[in-house]
Amino acid sequence: MTGDASRRQGLLASIDALRPLVEETGRSLYERPELGLAERFASSRLKEILSTHGFLIESGLAGLPTAFSARAGTGRPAVAFMAEYDALPAIGHGCGHNLIAACAIAAGIACKQALSRDFPDVSWLVLGTPAEETVGGKVAMSEAGVFDDIDAAFIAHPGQRNSLGGISWSSHPIEITFHSRASHAGGNPQEGINALDALVTAYLSIRNLKNQLRDDARLAGIITHGGDAQNIVPDRTVARFTVRARDWRYLESVVLPRVRQCAEGAAQTYGAKVEFRHHEPLFKETLEHPVLKQVVRANFEALGEEVPPLPEGFGGGTTDVGSVTWVTPCVQIGFKITDARGHSREMAEATMTPVAIDKTIMAAKVLALSALDLVESPDLLAQARSYLRSRRE
Repeated sequence: MTGDASRRQGLLASIDALRPLVEETGRSLYERPELGLAERFASSRLKEILSTHGFLIESGLAGLPTAFSARAGTGRPAVAFMAEYDALPAIGHGCGHNLIAACAIAAGIACKQALSRDFPDVSWLVLGTPAEETVGGKVAMSEAGVFDDIDAAFIAHPGQRNSLGGISWSSHPIEITFHSRASHAGGNPQEGINALDALVTAYLSIRNLKNQLRDDARLAGIITHGGDAQNIVPDRTVARFTVRARDWRYLESVVLPRVRQCAEGAAQTYGAKVEFRHHEPLFKETLEHPVLKQVVRANFEALGEEVPPLPEGFGGGTTDVGSVTWVTPCVQIGFKITDARGHSREMAEATMTPVAIDKTIMAAKVLALSALDLVESPDLLAQARSYLRSRRE
């Protein structure tokens, strides 16, 4: 925590004044949940709010219809607050993305209002990042260069604990399809080539890879198509595997090639053909940025909030925020609103409590104060960029 005390107080006051907007935003998205890439109401509503507060809007980033950029300023550094707003099927906002969106617009608007005069060269952005739960909008946006000219990016996620970025794993799900030759299973099974036998053999081989890989490798799969009728030798079968590891380079160079080898070996054994398709993009693991973690911790503590250590063994999930952390210094904080588990109706209901709104305001303050620290102290940003370069190399 650095800088001018009156400037910090002015920033905090700006966020407090935005409480009605935070509450209205969280509720409006809660009442109209939308799935990834179909968040038309949420995207339009957020753009309308930000435009009203003087941000220039660019829609359809990275070819995603509900992605957007809201920008105030044209100079550098450019600091972005990321909004998520997709919901879950049948559950609604059981991951709290309605509050992620509300927090992001509060932080962005407050920084523009309170800091633009003192830092006229700084650009403040709110980035609308859709479909975190499905195709990972931030992955496509990262690959399209959306974050290349961003100097720091922040996001805050509600849940069961305060945290400083957390841990996410790399993931690159793969679909495996076997093609063979059908025949009558009773009359002339010997004339067919059983694609299900090939798939089951591949499934068992892939599951047994665990003994030959690092402890952090995760191989979970299901058979999505095992044939069409029990009296027909299957000529097409399909399985999907979620393939994870702590390190995306290890995942791509070691784990996935071994998975393919297992399937190719099974296909050769039975005389089938096999094809592979990544039905979801590569989600890289979250790269933790020590400088940003130090800054956000100080601001949590300045607001009287404790940040307990993560439980041993915590992790295994994935997020498209990971892709952003490999492009620009980025941190995803967590803020506690409930003890309810994530991806549940109880979590969705918890986002509408007064406590959740209080904590969303608190999280917006942590993000905005941390952004202020970075623009007041350019050496912090320089350290963060240097660290990122070293990890990418």
